[in-house]
Amino acid sequence: MLLMVVSMAVLALAAVFAVVIVRQNARIEELLRAAREQLQLRGVQESQEDALRRQSLEGAVGSLDTRLKEYEQMLRSWEMDRAVKFGAIEKELGAAAQATTRLQDTTGKLTNILGNVKLRGQWGERMAEDIIRHAGLIEGVNYRKQAQMTSSTGKPDITFLLPGGRSVNMDVKFPLDNYLKMVNAVSDMERETFSRDFIRNARARVKELQSREYINPAEHTLDFVMLFIPNEQVFGYIHEAAPEFMDEALKQKVVLCSPFTLYATLAVIRQAHENFRFERDMRKIIQDIEIFMKHYATFKERFKDMERLIMDLEANFRDISDKSFKNIDVKIRHIEEFRKGQLPASDDVTEVPHA
Repeated sequence: MLLMVVSMAVLALAAVFAVVIVRQNARIEELLRAAREQLQLRGVQESQEDALRRQSLEGAVGSLDTRLKEYEQMLRSWEMDRAVKFGAIEKELGAAAQATTRLQDTTGKLTNILGNVKLRGQWGERMAEDIIRHAGLIEGVNYRKQAQMTSSTGKPDITFLLPGGRSVNMDVKFPLDNYLKMVNAVSDMERETFSRDFIRNARARVKELQSREYINPAEHTLDFVMLFIPNEQVFGYIHEAAPEFMDEALKQKVVLCSPFTLYATLAVIRQAHENFRFERDMRKIIQDIEIFMKHYATFKERFKDMERLIMDLEANFRDISDKSFKNIDVKIRHIEEFRKGQLPASDDVTEVPHA
C-alpha cells in the first residue's frame, strides 16, 4: 500500500515535472523564436546599414577616384607645361648665350675701334651722322660733311647750315686713349694717373680747335664751334672729374656736345630752319598778294573802260538798228516803186536823222 502511494506520488511528481518541463520547453521555444526574430530583424538592419555603408563607401571611393583622376590630369598638364616652359627657357638661355657672344664680339670690336685713332674718328662721324639723320636734317640742305672752307684751310667734319646764310662747324674727334686705359686700370693709382692724362688731353683738344679757324666771320660762321663727344659716359665723367672744364671750353668758344645734347641742339637748328622758311614763304606770299592787288586794280580799271566801250557800242548798234536800217529800208522801197513806175509817197521821202 505504501508502495502504491509512493508510486502514485512519484507519478504525480513526474507529471508535475513533465508539465513544468513542457512549459519550460514552450518558454524556451518562445525565447528561441523571439531570438530568431530579433536576429532576423538585426540582420535586416545590419544589411540595410551595410548597404548604406557600402553606398557611402562606394560614393567616397568614386569621389576619391574622380579627384585622383583630376589630380592625375592636373599633374600631366603641369608636366606638359613644365616641359614647354623648360623648352622655352632653354631656347631663351640659348638666345641669351648667343646674344652674350655677339655682345662680346661687339665689345671687342668697339674696344679695337676706340683704341685706333682713325677708326675712332670714323666711329664718331658715324654716330654724329646717325643722330643728325634722326633729328630730320638733310645733307646738302641742312648740313655738309668735310666741306672745305673757302677763306681758310679749315675743313670741319660737319658744317650746319643756318638761316640767313650763317653756319656753325662741328668736330667729332675726341681723345679717348687715356680714358680707355683708366677704365681698364687695375689699381687706383693707375686710374688716377690716366684720369689726369685724359682731362689734360681733352683740354689740349679744345685748345687745338682754336687754331683750326672754324670760327671765321668771312664764312659767316657763328661765334663758337661744337666738339662732339660720342659717348654719354665719357661726357658724364668729364662733368664729374673736372666740373670747371665745360666753362673753360665755353670761354674758348667751344661747346661740348654729347649724343643727347647734340640731338637737342639739332632740334633747335631744325626748328630755326623751319621758322626761317615759314617766314620767307610768308613774305613771298605777302608780296604775291600785293602784286595780285595791283593787277586786280589795273584789271578793274580796264574792265570799267571795257564796260564803257561796250555801252557805247551798244548805243551805236541801237542807233544803226533803229535809224540807219529804217532809212535804208525806205530807200529800197522807193527804188522798188521807181522800178515799178510808181512815185513814192510823200511821207516816205523824209529820212530819219541819225543820232
